[in-house]
Amino acid sequence: MAHLNSGEFNSRNGSGPMTLGSRVIGEIIITHHARSRWTDRIESKKTGFADIAEFIGNKLRNRSIRTYYKNEQDVFLIDDDLVMVAEFAEMDGSRLSLAKTPVYKMIVITFLGRMSETMELRDLRSYYSWLRHSRRMTLIKNSRKRR
Repeated sequence: MAHLNSGEFNSRNGSGPMTLGSRVIGEIIITHHARSRWTDRIESKKTGFADIAEFIGNKLRNRSIRTYYKNEQDVFLIDDDLVMVAEFAEMDGSRLSLAKTPVYKMIVITFLGRMSETMELRDLRSYYSWLRHSRRMTLIKNSRKRR
């Protein structure tokens, strides 16, 4: 485990293969934004980068993470409750899994929250549509006040 220059944290834990769908995960990288969202929305005791990476690694090994929507590539559900946004980057070209497939870095971008606590997360598409509309209406209202 080591800190990256950008303040992110990466975890390489050799205690078993981590897979998500067809991807073999070789590293888990937690961004500062993800850590702050974790602290605000998920957990108040185990809030270190290593704690979060260990949690995700264990969930990957237990196959407790799945995609939010069938064809979604970056939004995931952990234990059918916790909503997480992550991206993937292929690791160094020389790193291949035993099956000769590429090994990926999982870069955790943010945690949106728990569906059991935030009902809006049950349908992300309509939630984000509502957020965009709400933000647009706020901007329109504020521009009228300035005139």
